[in-house]
Amino acid sequence: MAVQTQTLVSGRWLADAISNSLIGPRLRVLDTSWYLPKMKRDPRAEFVQRHIPGSAFFDIDDCCDRSSPFDHMLPTPSHFSRYVGDLGIGNDTHVVVYDTSDFGSFSAPRVWWMFRLFGHTLVSVLDGGLKKWLADGHPLTDRCSAPERAEFKATLNGSWVKSYADVLENIRTQQVQVVDARSAGRFRGTEPEPREDTLPGHFPGAVNMPFTSFLDSSGKELGTEGLSELFRGAGVDLERPLWATCGSGVTACHIVLAAHLLGHPGVCVYDGSWSEWFKRASPEHIISEGEGKKV
Repeated sequence: MAVQTQTLVSGRWLADAISNSLIGPRLRVLDTSWYLPKMKRDPRAEFVQRHIPGSAFFDIDDCCDRSSPFDHMLPTPSHFSRYVGDLGIGNDTHVVVYDTSDFGSFSAPRVWWMFRLFGHTLVSVLDGGLKKWLADGHPLTDRCSAPERAEFKATLNGSWVKSYADVLENIRTQQVQVVDARSAGRFRGTEPEPREDTLPGHFPGAVNMPFTSFLDSSGKELGTEGLSELFRGAGVDLERPLWATCGSGVTACHIVLAAHLLGHPGVCVYDGSWSEWFKRASPEHIISEGEGKKV
């Protein structure tokens, strides 16, 4: 199978690559773990204690637009190029991303999407993440090694990123389907948002597909039949344009990944997502079964 088509790689595949000493300029592994503050987990500290052998840590709160008032918005192409170059990644490096989430996958699809957004198609998600890796008895290490710097040139595909103005216009025209990857309770407005200054709910026309529904109990991605069924059940037509949203642009990328696995690459992401929308939108554009936004 050509590397480009290998969107998911198995733990066995990666374990074999590690035991054959293939980690290096041609193959890099990234722990891309990120958690909301309320989870009280420090992914970088966890990485130092244990990680997949040969992996480096990718911090989405470092590789981002620091000038934005919103969390981990996309970096510039030059920032991304510098950041991943420092991780030993060049334009011909196959990158495998994983995270340490109890779900099996949480933030890894975001980094998979970022690489693709910046023109790098040689990127795969470790199917099942660290959860499945451990369940299958593969090794971890506390040994950290600094990779040799590489040259990376990013080319941004800006059409894949949607803004507040784009979503506002789409509410008027209803040209594009928008899917929200947050939990059903947050979407409906009956469960609190994890950010103190934000109430739950959704914008008009959005459809809910919680990111956890794309994963099985072992943490692996559902097969194509299961994924197709989910989109059908939500009334989403993958032949039509589709944008994804969530709390802050992280789990939205699960929707992008699922559609990609079904042969529909190029689902766009509203990067600001609900954390931006709630702060900027007028009350009539906040739909909630709970407390709405005050004027």
